[in-house]
Amino acid sequence: MFSETRFVPAIGRLLLAVIFLMSGVGKIAAPAATAGYIASAGLPAPYLGLIAAILVEVGGGLLLLVGYQTRLASIALAVFTVAAALAFHNNFADQNQMIHFLKNLAIAGGLLQVAAFGAGSFSLDARRGASASVRA
Repeated sequence: MFSETRFVPAIGRLLLAVIFLMSGVGKIAAPAATAGYIASAGLPAPYLGLIAAILVEVGGGLLLLVGYQTRLASIALAVFTVAAALAFHNNFADQNQMIHFLKNLAIAGGLLQVAAFGAGSFSLDARRGASASVRA
């Protein structure tokens, strides 16, 4: 695979973080549309939900990207992702919705792997000595 595996966890964190950062930036760019989508799912306080989603996605995505407080950020993002799957992709009769639901579960699974094994050696957590990262 790779002769130098210390960058693999960082690449994994990058790939996961991009999903949340892009989604959060999209919500910032179109807040009314996002609030409308939240309301259409029958959730209360759509603008409060919008603000919470932006904070979780952008804040958690940035923490994941740089590998700071990675375990906590990963758990928060995993919970958020499962909640989003249940709230927005729960029409299992629609194959597209089922695919999105399963995609969210897979993302949550990847985030739980990060939570379990840490940020890796190429992270702010490792520089601080706060991560019990797995080294190859």
